[in-house]
Amino acid sequence: MTINETQDEIIDEFDGLTDWMDRYAYIIDLGNTLPEFPEADKTPQNLIEGCQSRVWITADRREDGGIHFSADSDALIVKGIVALLMRVLDNHTPQEILDADLYFIDKIGLKEHLSPTRSNGLVAMVKQIHNYATAFKLLDAKS
Repeated sequence: MTINETQDEIIDEFDGLTDWMDRYAYIIDLGNTLPEFPEADKTPQNLIEGCQSRVWITADRREDGGIHFSADSDALIVKGIVALLMRVLDNHTPQEILDADLYFIDKIGLKEHLSPTRSNGLVAMVKQIHNYATAFKLLDAKS
Protein backbone atom coordinates (compact mmCIF):
# COMPACT_ATOMS: atom_id res chain seq x y z
CA MET A 1 0.00 0.00 0.00
CA THR A 2 1.34 3.46 -0.86
CA ILE A 3 1.70 6.24 1.68
CA ASN A 4 -1.24 8.10 0.13
CA GLU A 5 -3.43 4.99 0.07
CA THR A 6 -2.78 4.49 3.78
CA GLN A 7 -3.51 8.15 4.49
CA ASP A 8 -6.80 7.92 2.56
CA GLU A 9 -7.72 4.80 4.55
CA ILE A 10 -7.09 6.67 7.83
CA ILE A 11 -9.16 9.64 6.62
CA ASP A 12 -12.04 7.27 5.81
CA GLU A 13 -11.81 5.69 9.27
CA PHE A 14 -11.93 9.10 10.96
CA ASP A 15 -14.81 10.27 8.77
CA GLY A 16 -16.93 7.66 10.51
CA LEU A 17 -16.13 9.21 13.89
CA THR A 18 -17.86 12.58 14.14
CA ASP A 19 -17.36 13.19 17.86
CA TRP A 20 -13.85 14.14 19.00
CA MET A 21 -14.15 12.04 22.15
CA ASP A 22 -14.67 9.02 19.86
CA ARG A 23 -11.69 10.10 17.76
CA TYR A 24 -9.48 10.41 20.84
CA ALA A 25 -10.62 6.97 22.01
CA TYR A 26 -9.76 5.58 18.58
CA ILE A 27 -6.33 7.23 18.64
CA ILE A 28 -5.67 5.70 22.08
CA ASP A 29 -6.76 2.28 20.75
CA LEU A 30 -4.33 2.67 17.85
CA GLY A 31 -1.53 3.36 20.31
CA ASN A 32 -2.26 0.04 21.97
CA THR A 33 -1.60 -1.71 18.64
CA LEU A 34 2.06 -0.66 18.57
CA PRO A 35 4.41 -3.61 19.02
CA GLU A 36 6.23 -3.83 22.35
CA PHE A 37 9.10 -1.34 22.41
CA PRO A 38 12.25 -2.71 24.09
CA GLU A 39 13.19 -0.96 27.32
CA ALA A 40 16.81 -1.06 26.11
CA ASP A 41 15.82 1.31 23.26
CA LYS A 42 14.37 3.92 25.64
CA THR A 43 17.61 5.85 25.57
CA PRO A 44 18.35 9.57 25.29
CA GLN A 45 19.52 9.18 21.67
CA ASN A 46 16.12 7.70 20.69
CA LEU A 47 14.13 10.29 22.64
CA ILE A 48 12.40 12.93 20.51
CA GLU A 49 13.30 16.46 21.55
CA GLY A 50 10.46 18.97 21.63
CA CYS A 51 7.72 16.64 22.81
CA GLN A 52 5.79 17.36 25.98
CA SER A 53 5.62 13.60 26.63
CA ARG A 54 8.44 11.18 26.23
CA VAL A 55 8.54 9.64 22.75
CA TRP A 56 11.13 7.22 21.43
CA ILE A 57 11.60 6.29 17.78
CA THR A 58 14.12 3.90 16.27
CA ALA A 59 14.69 2.99 12.64
CA ASP A 60 16.24 -0.03 10.95
CA ARG A 61 16.84 -0.69 7.27
CA ARG A 62 15.07 -3.67 5.76
CA GLU A 63 16.62 -5.81 3.05
CA ASP A 64 14.12 -4.51 0.48
CA GLY A 65 15.26 -0.92 1.10
CA GLY A 66 12.35 0.13 3.30
CA ILE A 67 12.79 1.60 6.76
CA HIS A 68 11.18 -0.15 9.69
CA PHE A 69 10.30 2.18 12.53
CA SER A 70 9.62 1.26 16.13
CA ALA A 71 8.16 3.74 18.57
CA ASP A 72 6.66 4.25 21.99
CA SER A 73 5.41 7.04 24.23
CA ASP A 74 4.54 7.39 27.89
CA ALA A 75 1.31 9.29 27.01
CA LEU A 76 -1.72 7.48 25.59
CA ILE A 77 -2.80 10.10 23.02
CA VAL A 78 0.77 10.63 21.85
CA LYS A 79 1.31 6.89 21.54
CA GLY A 80 -1.73 6.81 19.25
CA ILE A 81 -0.40 9.69 17.17
CA VAL A 82 2.91 7.85 16.83
CA ALA A 83 0.98 4.74 15.78
CA LEU A 84 -0.68 6.77 13.01
CA LEU A 85 2.70 8.01 11.77
CA MET A 86 4.12 4.48 11.90
CA ARG A 87 1.13 3.13 9.98
CA VAL A 88 1.64 5.69 7.21
CA LEU A 89 5.45 5.69 6.95
CA ASP A 90 6.70 2.31 8.20
CA ASN A 91 8.43 0.07 5.65
CA HIS A 92 8.66 2.70 2.93
CA THR A 93 11.88 3.78 1.24
CA PRO A 94 13.76 6.89 2.35
CA GLN A 95 12.72 8.74 -0.83
CA GLU A 96 9.05 7.84 -0.41
CA ILE A 97 9.14 9.13 3.16
CA LEU A 98 10.92 12.35 2.21
CA ASP A 99 8.51 12.96 -0.69
CA ALA A 100 5.38 12.28 1.38
CA ASP A 101 2.88 15.04 1.99
CA LEU A 102 1.32 14.02 5.31
CA TYR A 103 -2.07 15.50 4.48
CA PHE A 104 -4.00 13.10 6.71
CA ILE A 105 -3.00 15.12 9.79
CA ASP A 106 -5.01 18.13 8.60
CA LYS A 107 -7.78 16.11 6.92
CA ILE A 108 -8.71 14.27 10.14
CA GLY A 109 -8.57 17.52 12.12
CA LEU A 110 -5.75 16.32 14.33
CA LYS A 111 -3.63 19.45 14.19
CA GLU A 112 -6.50 21.75 15.24
CA HIS A 113 -7.41 19.48 18.17
CA LEU A 114 -3.91 19.23 19.65
CA SER A 115 -2.53 21.57 22.25
CA PRO A 116 0.35 23.75 20.99
CA THR A 117 2.90 21.61 22.85
CA ARG A 118 1.46 18.37 21.40
CA SER A 119 1.40 19.97 17.96
CA ASN A 120 5.09 20.87 18.37
CA GLY A 121 5.73 17.28 19.43
CA LEU A 122 4.05 15.98 16.28
CA VAL A 123 6.28 18.22 14.17
CA ALA A 124 9.33 16.94 16.10
CA MET A 125 8.31 13.31 15.48
CA VAL A 126 7.90 13.91 11.74
CA LYS A 127 11.25 15.75 11.68
CA GLN A 128 13.00 12.80 13.36
CA ILE A 129 11.46 10.34 10.90
CA HIS A 130 12.69 12.56 8.05
CA ASN A 131 16.15 12.67 9.68
CA TYR A 132 16.26 8.87 9.68
CA ALA A 133 15.13 8.77 6.03
CA THR A 134 17.75 11.34 5.07
CA ALA A 135 20.49 9.40 6.87
CA PHE A 136 19.56 6.14 5.11
CA LYS A 137 19.37 7.94 1.76
CA LEU A 138 22.88 9.36 2.31
CA LEU A 139 24.16 5.88 3.18
CA ASP A 140 22.66 4.62 -0.08
CA ALA A 141 24.46 7.34 -2.04
CA LYS A 142 27.80 6.34 -0.50
CA SER A 143 27.44 2.66 -1.42
